[in-house]
Formats: sequence, C-alpha cells, structure tokens
Amino acid sequence: MPEPAADASSSVLWQPDGPSTVVHADNLEVVSGLPSGAFQLIYLDPPFNTGRPQARQRTKAVRAEAGAGSVIGFQGRSYERIKGDLLRYDDRFEDYWGFLEPRLIEAWRLLADSGTLYLHLDYRESHYAKVLLDALFGRESFLNEIVWAYDYGAKAKNRWPAKHDTILVYVKSPRGYYFDSAAVDREPYMAPGLVTPEKAELGKLPTDVWWHTIVSPTGREKTGYPTQKPEGVLRRIVQASSREGDWVLDFFAGSGTTGAVAAALGRRFLLVDSSADAVAIMRARLAEAVDGVRFVG
Repeated sequence: MPEPAADASSSVLWQPDGPSTVVHADNLEVVSGLPSGAFQLIYLDPPFNTGRPQARQRTKAVRAEAGAGSVIGFQGRSYERIKGDLLRYDDRFEDYWGFLEPRLIEAWRLLADSGTLYLHLDYRESHYAKVLLDALFGRESFLNEIVWAYDYGAKAKNRWPAKHDTILVYVKSPRGYYFDSAAVDREPYMAPGLVTPEKAELGKLPTDVWWHTIVSPTGREKTGYPTQKPEGVLRRIVQASSREGDWVLDFFAGSGTTGAVAAALGRRFLLVDSSADAVAIMRARLAEAVDGVRFVG
C-alpha cells in the first residue's frame, strides 16, 4: 500500500535507500535541493512551446437510443458521448529558454558519472536545445538524436505533416557511461529474408528511428492526460541506460509514464510535477501498481 502523503516542507524528498516518490511542487525548487550525481537516468519531456494550450477531453460512451447526439457504433448500436474532466496546461512561454535552461543545468549536475539524459522535444525547439546541451555537456557527450515517428495527427496540406518527436541523448561522461543494448527489447527485421533465420528469430536492436504509435485513445495505457507518452518508448530508454535498483528522475512527470515503466523494470524513481491534475493522475496510476510509493506535497 502507498505511504500517506507527506509535507514537502518538512520531509526529505530523496534518500539513496528511500522509496520511489512523487512530488507536487515547482520542479526547479525541488531539483536544486537534490544531491549531485544522485541519478543514473534522467528523462525530461518539458512543454514543447507550441504557442497554444494543450488539452484532452476525457470521454466515455454509453448505450443510448438512436437520435440527436448519438453515435452509431459496432453492429449499428447507438452510443452517446459523455464528456468528463478537461485536462489542460498552458504550453506558451514568454521566455522558453529562460525557463528551461536552469533546469537543464540542474539535470547535468544531478546525473551520475555513468548517467544519461534523454530530452524529449519537437521540431520547434530541438535544434536550440542541442546547441545549449553541446555547451553544457560538451559535444563529445552527445550520444544520439532519436527520432520517434508515429502515425496519428498532423493533417497539414500545405507542408509535410509533422509526425515525429526528437529525443536528444547526452551522457555525463563520454568515456564512462552505461548502455546495455542486450537488455533492450528487440524488434523484427524489416527484411528478414536478408539475414539468417537465427538473426530473424532474435530480431534486431532498435536504431535511432523508433516507429511506435502514440497512446491509443481507447487503450489500456490511457490516462486522459494531454501529451501522454507511450510506455513502449520509455521502456527502451530505461532498459538501455539504467540497471535494476538504479534511480530514475523525471521532473516534468505529467501522467507518470516514466515511473510506471521504471517500477515495472525494477528501478526506483523520483517524479516531480507542479500540476495538481498530473499528480492526481499519477496517484491513481501508481498508488496500487507500485509498492510503497510516496506522495509528497
């Protein structure tokens, strides 16, 4: 069972042998008080600075008589859409890099010498982020640019529709970072006939282009949180760049996908978010699934 909520002003937010924890607070205030080198893996999915509010409407379908407002579904049955809670956050900043840069500086400080940072952005900001991270980590610490390509949304007709995000991968030490390719779930070869039957059966290590669908609006993972990331993407990250028992940090935690995946793979986590909606979703998602998780704030 989860521990009762703690008071952020009077409790220790993180200890090396402590429980996985979710903190409701401003992330810069939290991470600036954490000890240097404490985390093997940091995954950050900050707001993308799209210039527009992000929202997702929770809905459910209930059986109804055919008529105005109903939807014809499977086998001709009529359903009525019932609106639920609208989850929203403002993805607009007057000074985006003034907001993000000090948090990236803290991320560098908090990484263990063998640790890795995964910064998840889109095409609007990823190029600026790479210049900043090159200066902060050193260009030799740039490990990968991962392209996550998906198959939903983006219906533009006057340009190439944007259907990918960028994940920049930086290591604390280019000569001593941890990466375990053998632990990563393998995927089918696109042309299995070009390799031996043994290799085809084993599958191949994913490349730096990840084809993975978004969270299905009707799937098991859905929480209703806007911009929720799929567990499959986080699973590869956690498998490759951390070991069982390692600490994983996500201080733009959102729906808590990082924590759910980390716990399933035997890692411990610290999640931080300033949104009450996000923390409520994480409480519902993690409290029963993760043994002993602590909620602070």
